[in-house]
Amino acid sequence: MVGQSLECYATVALPVSISKLLYKYHTSLPQLAFQSFLRLNMSMAIINSFGNIGLYILLLSWFLVSAVRVWGRPATFVQDFQITWSESHIKQIDQGRAIQLILDQNSGKPHHDLNLFLTPLFVIPYAKEEKSFTAGCGFASKEKYMFGRVSMKIKLIPGDSAGTVTAFYMNSDTDTVRDELDFEFLGNRSGQPYTVQTNIYAHGKGDREQRVNLWFDPSADFHTYTIMWNHHHIVFYVDDFPIRVYKNNEGKGIPYPKMQAMGVYSTLWEADNWATRGGLEKIDWSKAPFYAYYKDFDIEGCPTPGPTNCASNQSNWWEGAAYQALNAIEARRYRWVRLNHMIYDYCQDKSRYTVIPPECLAGI
Repeated sequence: MVGQSLECYATVALPVSISKLLYKYHTSLPQLAFQSFLRLNMSMAIINSFGNIGLYILLLSWFLVSAVRVWGRPATFVQDFQITWSESHIKQIDQGRAIQLILDQNSGKPHHDLNLFLTPLFVIPYAKEEKSFTAGCGFASKEKYMFGRVSMKIKLIPGDSAGTVTAFYMNSDTDTVRDELDFEFLGNRSGQPYTVQTNIYAHGKGDREQRVNLWFDPSADFHTYTIMWNHHHIVFYVDDFPIRVYKNNEGKGIPYPKMQAMGVYSTLWEADNWATRGGLEKIDWSKAPFYAYYKDFDIEGCPTPGPTNCASNQSNWWEGAAYQALNAIEARRYRWVRLNHMIYDYCQDKSRYTVIPPECLAGI
């Protein structure tokens, strides 16, 4: 009852920024402590007695700081994620606040006494006498989420990274009917621009690739990559620049991911049969090991299993009016990216699609 009453107070009576803060720290842990409940009630009693708005702000700030101190914590790898692929090639840095993924010819190599090994998405048969396998490593969130926002800061492979793919994505793990939202960073030969490919699967149907050349060197420093997913649209961000928008056009008969919770995944793997110039540029193992870095993990959404009404709650901050469409600044940035840096859009690929996909006609 304590958590429910405070959640209601936060979503109804407080500004969006404060509501968002309370939501973030409330839903990630079981319930607010009774001590802060008493503090809030004491604050309200004082306000009723003195009617001082300045005192109200001061005491409200005191309550919020208390809530953050007691229930807030920075996301760390150990608490929120688990290794799913090649444990020996994943290292924790800064007490689990950052992760190093390592790719070499032994990444993802199966044990010799096994006939199968797992990747994050599928099982690959493996013959004991052969050395054929996909080199790679990866990790995933311990929970799945319905709607919300996920982001990570990533520093990509420097120099010659041709044939590699560094990925950050959400996936429902439901095979032929899976939902999936992909960031895939395609390696390049030295001096060439880094390309990020996005893709969207809805009810098992994908093949919605778009590619953008990044306008900076993503291997020189960390940059923030974000997926915003609500009932209205899906937006992929690079720092504060939207690079892709996929609108909910279910009213026009177009599938939209909204029925399946998705986990958060990050992988680094060998894909030189397609990743760089359509597979013409192969991975140069003499340049290995290849390193990619992840930090500042941030997941704000409805965990499953969890409260049954969370995903449908229109009071969740990511469902608010400010997040139902791009604002004016974001719209300008989105147009700039598409005009100056987009190099492939499946909607424009007439050699691949003789009939324009319906979501392209509906306006995505």
